[in-house]
Amino acid sequence: MFEPPFDSAEIEELVLRFSAVMAKEATDISDLGGNPTDDEVAETLQETRGDLSRAEITQEIESMNDEQKDALVALFWIGRGDAEPEEWEETKLLARQQHDGLVSHYLLGQPEVGEFLTEGLEKMLEYGVE
Repeated sequence: MFEPPFDSAEIEELVLRFSAVMAKEATDISDLGGNPTDDEVAETLQETRGDLSRAEITQEIESMNDEQKDALVALFWIGRGDAEPEEWEETKLLARQQHDGLVSHYLLGQPEVGEFLTEGLEKMLEYGVE
């Protein structure tokens, strides 16, 4: 059975935060020019040096214990279709074994991280929660 080290609401909140970070792109326009009113929209979608959202989500994930980090990666993999819900324990173990570097950097490097975490959670909840 699926026994998560965090509740569904925590994952849903994390997915929202991932979505906010992933919606942004690197600043690539040095002079927006044109209409200052229109420029504000482009600026909100670009990541700036003082933007804390990426640092905050990194800190949040890295402050999790190892079991939570392994479960997060396992949920991501299950949502992406790399593993099945029945393989929960094995997938968490594989996540621990393949851990190389920061889990937050791994997840932030995945373009559809929020969608796959949501899908993984849905699959696991369908499978059953203890």
